[in-house]
Amino acid sequence: MKKVLFITNVPVPYRVDFFNEFSKYVDLTVCFERKGADDREESWIKTKGMSFNAVFLKGIKVSSDKAYCPSIRKIIKNGNFDNIIVSGYSSPTAMSAIKFMRRKKIPYILSSDGGLIKDNGTGFKYKFKKHFISGAAAYLSTGSETDKYLIHYGADKSKIHHYPFTSLYAKDIFDTPATSEEKEILRRELGMPVAGRIVISVGRFIESKGFDVLIKASKNIPENTSLYIVGGEPTDEYKRLITENNVTCVKFEGFKTYAELVKYYRASDIFVLPTRTDVWGLVINEAMSCGLPVITTDRCVAGVSLVNNGVNGFIIPIDDAEELALKIKDLLRKSDEELSKAGKASIETIKDYTFEKMAEKHMEMLKKYNLF
Repeated sequence: MKKVLFITNVPVPYRVDFFNEFSKYVDLTVCFERKGADDREESWIKTKGMSFNAVFLKGIKVSSDKAYCPSIRKIIKNGNFDNIIVSGYSSPTAMSAIKFMRRKKIPYILSSDGGLIKDNGTGFKYKFKKHFISGAAAYLSTGSETDKYLIHYGADKSKIHHYPFTSLYAKDIFDTPATSEEKEILRRELGMPVAGRIVISVGRFIESKGFDVLIKASKNIPENTSLYIVGGEPTDEYKRLITENNVTCVKFEGFKTYAELVKYYRASDIFVLPTRTDVWGLVINEAMSCGLPVITTDRCVAGVSLVNNGVNGFIIPIDDAEELALKIKDLLRKSDEELSKAGKASIETIKDYTFEKMAEKHMEMLKKYNLF
């Protein structure tokens, strides 16, 4: 078995699931900068095992999910690893690891979940990112949008390899969208309206997710529609917008486990994520795996990568409540059969975005790159 070191920031459910799957193929050590992020629900970790060698580094906290851990250099030097994968470049620990490996001429692979170009190729930020992104022996990318980001910051196009980024096992992906009978049963269980259409959105209640735009758009959607926003307690801003716009269709739900979320997805008709920026957006994968058409923005890498405009949903500009309302209405006016067809297209698109396939693609790359 190859001995592989993976450097990342914090353990989150989808990361741990992938590492468990990947460890079936390699002798895997994962170095985490911190045990958890300040702004994330972490109760799951008590019930999830780790079949890989997990090392929680000691260091100086610099943000909610990052730390500076100089001990990473000693682990790299003494670990005798066959391959080293660095997940991202933006934490002090990752930067320290990259600088050390360059100085010692140790080849490494840089892995990226996604990325959005936010500069014109000049200035300090561009030079800073290019310094840390360029120079890897190889790159792991989630698709063409991420390729553009990596190449913009100096990656060699010929060294980029794709992998399906996901939060799902193969067993998590449904064969077909929910039937009207299944939806009725789930809606009664969840206390949702049985009649009418249901729009769902999921995410942390933070400004970047664009839920304020969704609330504004909701005043222009059909009366027999309920909009569920799942992920936390409504902020004062959300409450104010609901009052100002005289919105009555919006319902908030707190944090849900994935098993609970699946019921909400399957009980709904369409999924919306009006995000202002998402370097990926795993809720897109989840909604599609449950057979939902998706509306999201052109600043959501998962959406741009996975949504076929007009087939299994729509891509819209950010901060455009009018366009969002129009696209929601476009989908809501479709028949059950037409919505099911769009949902089937989502399932067909997402069926290979599994931990099993993700691990296989990583192994394909490691077989190609015998770096040591």
